[in-house]
Amino acid sequence: MKQIIRGFVLLTLGAFMDAAGFYFFLAPNAIAAGGINGLALVLNNFLPQFPLGSLVLVMSILMLLIGFLLVGAVFGLKTIYCSILIPLIIWGLELLYPLNAPLGQDTLVQLIFGVLISGIGIALLFNQNASSGGTDIAGRILYKYYHIHLGKGLFIIDFFITIAATVTFGIEKGMYALLGVLLYGLVVDAVIEGFDVRKHVTIITSESPLVKRFIVEDLQRGATIYTARGAYTDDEREVIITIVNRREFIHLRDFIKSHDPRAFITVQNTHDVLGEGFKSI
Repeated sequence: MKQIIRGFVLLTLGAFMDAAGFYFFLAPNAIAAGGINGLALVLNNFLPQFPLGSLVLVMSILMLLIGFLLVGAVFGLKTIYCSILIPLIIWGLELLYPLNAPLGQDTLVQLIFGVLISGIGIALLFNQNASSGGTDIAGRILYKYYHIHLGKGLFIIDFFITIAATVTFGIEKGMYALLGVLLYGLVVDAVIEGFDVRKHVTIITSESPLVKRFIVEDLQRGATIYTARGAYTDDEREVIITIVNRREFIHLRDFIKSHDPRAFITVQNTHDVLGEGFKSI
């Protein structure tokens, strides 16, 4: 039950951040940085009588229906939840905090803040095996019928949205939109990698039995042991390999330092560790 509640809270937070970044920073500056939000921003220029949130909601529902018809029931409840919640939040923000002008004068700064906030929100959704729907569904349709890789398909769709933004708002806004599309990819990838970063630690120490016991009993992690021969001394030594999180690595490093200051340790960041003790395969 705790996991379900935690997942629901993270999905809601991610949806709010995606909507807030778009509504407060991108929309007032007419930066249609791809996605269904960007497409709604372009359409809103021609249909100003319709609230921005309502346009996003209608298109989200329409894309879900098209996705079910053309791709099938491959979209989980989490994606459906986020596809509906994000436009409802945008609609609610329009009612509670209407904006008649951008929050500041510097468009680039607002682009960066908007992409950061919204990108972190999207990363939260992805980390919970959900998405914001919209153009993700269109990307799946392109993949099924034209065998275009999902990443390339999304980039193609976002590129055409930026072209529409250029035609609608001018070349300067179009360039900002394209920059926003590129920044989104960088932010989402960086945040997702940060969620799952682990430390891959290789240890050579004269206190191997103590270190092994500390890893297994105190940190409650596994380790792989193999024997290696040093090129300089020609001595055989045990090599310990383990994968731990950041906090556990600090404890492990301090323990080794206190028992064998001359130990040899190499550390690498690794991502997507799957299996016992980590994420399920």
